[in-house]
Amino acid sequence: MQGHNLTEVTQFVFLGFSRFREHQTILFVVFLILYTFTLAGNAIIVTVVCTDRHLHTPMYVFLSVLAGSETAYTLVTIPRMLSGLLAQNQPISSAGCATQMFFIALAINNCFLLTAMGYDRYVAICDPLRYTVVMSKRVCVQLMCGVSGIGLAMAVVQVTSIFTLPFCHRVIGHFFCDILPVLKLSCIDTTVNEIINFVVSSFVILVPVGLVFVSYVLIISTILRIRSAQGRKKAFATCASHLTVVIVHYGCASIAYLKPKSENSIEQDLLLSVTYTIITPLLNPVVYSLRNKEVKDALRRAVGRNI
Repeated sequence: MQGHNLTEVTQFVFLGFSRFREHQTILFVVFLILYTFTLAGNAIIVTVVCTDRHLHTPMYVFLSVLAGSETAYTLVTIPRMLSGLLAQNQPISSAGCATQMFFIALAINNCFLLTAMGYDRYVAICDPLRYTVVMSKRVCVQLMCGVSGIGLAMAVVQVTSIFTLPFCHRVIGHFFCDILPVLKLSCIDTTVNEIINFVVSSFVILVPVGLVFVSYVLIISTILRIRSAQGRKKAFATCASHLTVVIVHYGCASIAYLKPKSENSIEQDLLLSVTYTIITPLLNPVVYSLRNKEVKDALRRAVGRNI
């Protein structure tokens, strides 16, 4: 029976926002506007960092990579979600679902990329005289390769553990191929797969959070030793944007992937998913363009050159 079901379930259908059918037009317009701002904002960040030599520093290189990663992440989720709001029951093949989940899982890179950015802030504030030596071009490349390697390995583990399962159901109670909604479609007990997913999620959330926490304990202790109030304010300002993004990013990820299974509901999952697929990617360019003086100065220089 399982073999028969396995050969037949080659396509899935997203339930999406069908529970809010009367609001789908409004949701489409709102999500489209937010997505447009997200794409434009991240494109501006990448362009400004690449073209302005004043921003050719490790922190902003990491920021541009983060913006590119967030853009790629949204490209595999939001366009299909918008399409689903206009036309119901659009199918996705099992291969397409696995591919989408793989690219979504690569967002693990962002967790460790934010950790690398935290380390950069630690070196800049706690060891400023050796900053250019410690955060050399070679070290930055090594950090980004390490981040990419971890993200790729974890994505392969998660996707492989799920798409080796037989599936008996085809309706995904979500608007993209997220891990837990797809697991619910399996014909067999998925306890082992859920444990694998929980271990991976715990590793990619708690380890970066721990490292960032240690970095900021050392950063804050260093800042508090600065005698000048103006100096303390300036030092805090260099971390404010990164810390804001870290709190929102890890907060949403922790609630989405580490909460007890019994607390899962379709409405909660949809709300959380909208937060980390639409709101969080939009937050990065907003925070780093509106609260960061160096980026604002670079934008002014770019606008000035084009007038």
